[in-house]
Amino acid sequence: MTAKIAFDEVEVGTELPAQSFPVTRATLVRYAGASGDFNPIHWNERFAKEVGLPDVIAHGMFTMAEAVRVVTDWAGDPGAVVEYGVRFTKPVVVPDDDEGAVIEVSAKVAAKLDDNRVRVDLLATAAGQKVLGMSRAVVALA
Repeated sequence: MTAKIAFDEVEVGTELPAQSFPVTRATLVRYAGASGDFNPIHWNERFAKEVGLPDVIAHGMFTMAEAVRVVTDWAGDPGAVVEYGVRFTKPVVVPDDDEGAVIEVSAKVAAKLDDNRVRVDLLATAAGQKVLGMSRAVVALA
């Protein structure tokens, strides 16, 4: 599968449309059920604080998945992402209120590679802090 974006129409520095992803405690409970990850740091405030966290935190894999949506939405085909990796740098703290947290994601084409592929570098933040480091995707373009 390849993206709907043409390799020849993309330049290094091309910015992908930024997106914001809201996260509430209800989001985390739904993700826990879907993923099977019921670690109490993701839903139990008392437990999270007992282990030294400021509050309940979002699952790392959830944060990673939300971030790459910027790339898959831009590419037009999730199957066009042939590599994706991140380092988890800070947790996304999710307060127990009506607003929760917001993951802000921006991305740009950092390199044009062989075989109509590009490397996209992502920046994901929450509450003004970078939550993913070395966040990069390789995308096969048309």
